[in-house]
Amino acid sequence: MQTGAMRSAAAVAEVRGGKEYPKIRGTVKFYSLENAILVIADIKGLPKTRTGFFAFHIHESTSCGGEDFAETKGHYNPNMSLHPDHAGDLPPLMRSNGNAFLAVVTDRFTPSDIVGRTVVIHSNPDDFSTQPSGNAGKKIACGVIRRAADTVR
Repeated sequence: MQTGAMRSAAAVAEVRGGKEYPKIRGTVKFYSLENAILVIADIKGLPKTRTGFFAFHIHESTSCGGEDFAETKGHYNPNMSLHPDHAGDLPPLMRSNGNAFLAVVTDRFTPSDIVGRTVVIHSNPDDFSTQPSGNAGKKIACGVIRRAADTVR
């Protein structure tokens, strides 16, 4: 199987922090594999926290608008599953000197399922049990997922 890193990304989200954390910046890329998606997140400017972990999810809405990204709504969950089995539940980001890098393969969605939705970074680590969102805390950064061909380089 050819790895996603050898192909062009199918979708991309440019992530930006909110007014409380304006230094957060990064990119999340989604690569189509044979029967899955490779998600690569490269994030800078994460704040120091007690744990250094940040919940990371795809949300159902098409907008990062509203106070503290309120318009992102809940996790992308087309099958009405309990958390952490939402299609949009992803592993947490781990901070190192303000940066985080994550690469994960998932079969929970396709690029066409998530284009137009949002990717969100939360202030707390995901506890993987509390309903409906893993006690993830405030939304501190957000990006709208777009087809890679639609992004301006």
